[in-house]
Parts: sequence; C-alpha cells; structure tokens
Amino acid sequence: MASGVAALFLSEGSNVTAIVRKVSKFDEVQSSIDKQVAKIKRRAAKQGKELPESGVLTLIADVTECDGTYDFIFEAITEDTASKISVQEKYQSCAGPDSIWATNTSSLSITELASNYKFKSNFVGVHFFNPVASMELVELIPGLSTSEETKQKVLQLIESLNKTAVLVEDSPGFIVNRLLIPMINEAVTLFESGVATKEEIDLAMKLGAHHPMGPLALADLIGNDVCLSIMQSLYQSTNDPKYRPAYLLKKMVYDGRLGRKSNEGFYEY
Repeated sequence: MASGVAALFLSEGSNVTAIVRKVSKFDEVQSSIDKQVAKIKRRAAKQGKELPESGVLTLIADVTECDGTYDFIFEAITEDTASKISVQEKYQSCAGPDSIWATNTSSLSITELASNYKFKSNFVGVHFFNPVASMELVELIPGLSTSEETKQKVLQLIESLNKTAVLVEDSPGFIVNRLLIPMINEAVTLFESGVATKEEIDLAMKLGAHHPMGPLALADLIGNDVCLSIMQSLYQSTNDPKYRPAYLLKKMVYDGRLGRKSNEGFYEY
C-alpha cells in the first residue's frame, strides 16, 4: 500500500520521502516503486493522458533525517492500533504544525489513533484501495478533532490524484469494508459448511451480482490475514455477532494460507 501511494504521488509530480525501517530493503523498495511509476505512466499513455515529469524519491531509514517540513505524511503499516500509535510516537518529529498526518486504515477509529498525536486538528484517515493506481475510490475519515481546513485540503489533494473521495464518519469499517468484509466472511462460512464449492460461490457472485471477482478470490487478493483483522476489529468494536469471524478464516491464517502474497489461500497461485 505504501509503495503504491508513493508511486501515485511521484507520477503526479510530487517529491516523496519514504521511510524504510531497514537500509537493507532500500533497493527492493526503490525497485518496487519505480516499477509502479512506470506502470502508471504506461496506463496513462494508453488512455491518451499526459502526466507531469515524475517527482524525486528519497529513501531514509532514521527518524533524525526528518526535518519537520513535510506537507503530507502518509502512514500505511499493519492494521493494528497500538502499532500505528507507536509509529506516530517514533516519527512525530517528521511533522510540523502545518503537516497533515494521514493514516491508511480500513477499520480502525481515527479519533483513537489521534489520541496522543501532537497536532490533532491535522490528523485524518485516508483509506486508499489496492491496487492504488487503478482503484478510483478513497475514503476520507475525519476524527473528532480534525479541522475543516484539513478536511478540505485532503479532499483537494485526493482530487488532484484523479481519485474520487467519499466522506465518512469515524465508525467501525467505514463504508466499503463494513459491507464487503462481512460478505467475504459469509462466503467463507458457506464454503466451510459445504453449501457450495469455492468455485461455485465465486461464479455465483460474478454472474449473479456482476462482481468483477468472487468473494473468496477477493479475500485471497486482499489477504486473508487482513480480512480476519478487519472482521475482528468490527466484532470488537460493535459486539455484534454478525461480525464474528468464520472459524475457517482463522484456521487459514494460522496455517499461513494468506492468499496471493503467500501463493496459497482459497486458491493456489
């Protein structure tokens, strides 16, 4: 997600500084981002669109290399409140009083994530979807203390990236995952209980609901661990039994069958 967003900004002419926690990963991250920028430019050329000259990418590994003058800081680590707050505490020196800190989350409370941040009015949730370059939607989620000025700046920024923003109240799962992840979870339950094969479940939703891919194939694409994490977050936040994760989904994550990124999930890759 982070490299995809970095590539998107670079392709639109912005300079980007990426914090990579291990110097040994610099070449891998640089290569990944370069490939994604090239892909964005190829897609734009096919569509007859002309993009500006790419911005400059800088990789750093130490918080002391931050100078506090960044306009927009985007955090996209694992979907875990404690981990995200820990990153804020470590890297707050990168943010000045006018910097916007955006957290990429698909289900966590923005207000809770901002609870210890030093500039709460500049803190906001910005949920991109994978793959970043081709997905048109971005969910914009203000916290209780997010200022109107911050909200408007981020709306304009999203539009400048040729994305469409939907404004969402700070609530569990927001819009897309509040609807999508329970559907995936129910598909897992159908498969687990033997109602139909995975292929039949996916085909039914593709042909019967005009979905581009079936829910089990989509779970593999998103990552079954990510789906489980969001489902658990919804369940914990609401105490509603309809959000209880399917047991098969848990077992697959325990067994490392995470989907495309592990080469095996509901399907083999």
